[in-house]
Amino acid sequence: MSQNPKYKRVLLKASGEALMGEQGFGIDVAVADRIASDIAKVRTMGVDVGVVVGGGNIFRGVAVASKGGDRVTGDHMGMLATVINALALATSLRKLGIETEVLSAIAMPEICQSFSQRAALHHLDKGRVVIFAGGTGNPFFTTDSAAALRAAEMGAEAIFKGTQVDGIYSDDPKTNPEASRYDTLTHDEVLDKGLAVMDVAAVALARENAIPIIVFSIHEEGGFAAILNGGGRATVVTDS
Repeated sequence: MSQNPKYKRVLLKASGEALMGEQGFGIDVAVADRIASDIAKVRTMGVDVGVVVGGGNIFRGVAVASKGGDRVTGDHMGMLATVINALALATSLRKLGIETEVLSAIAMPEICQSFSQRAALHHLDKGRVVIFAGGTGNPFFTTDSAAALRAAEMGAEAIFKGTQVDGIYSDDPKTNPEASRYDTLTHDEVLDKGLAVMDVAAVALARENAIPIIVFSIHEEGGFAAILNGGGRATVVTDS
């Protein structure tokens, strides 16, 4: 494995749905283990890794609002779902001997540490994978926004957005075979074209902090490490 990766500190954003595998709900432990293995490969390259995982495999706050419920309560429930996923992924990483800490934006000291930038940087400097749970800790913000925020706070050199496909397309390639794939884009182009790879707040925050967004398939085994080694298949969003 290359000891000269392109980036030395990165943030991986994985959706909660990525943990479902072929299931319709919950966590497929085999999938969690495989994603953990990909993270472990990157960690052994000497790259500092932070992770934000969504909660859509368990609960989505917007689903409550769409049915007339209270969005704030729904988003709080979604934040708790991200904690469940973070604990599951941490367990998979620890099985591989990777030191891992879960930091939650919502205080729950009996379960995991509370987030602070100081704690995050301390654990990263100790060589631990840090999983950020609880989103931003605020309703109306997605875990994409949390990923961009935590990436800026930890001094990440890139955000790796793991998706269902191998990059950014002009349309959903699963429903539109004519959709074209982009190799590179700028943050402004993503916003101007309305490409829904991350929400507007997340892309804007990444742009303001000059953090590239690298979009790749979370299902491609070894893809995370391959991109860091200069290979792999992905769309790179950058203004440089």
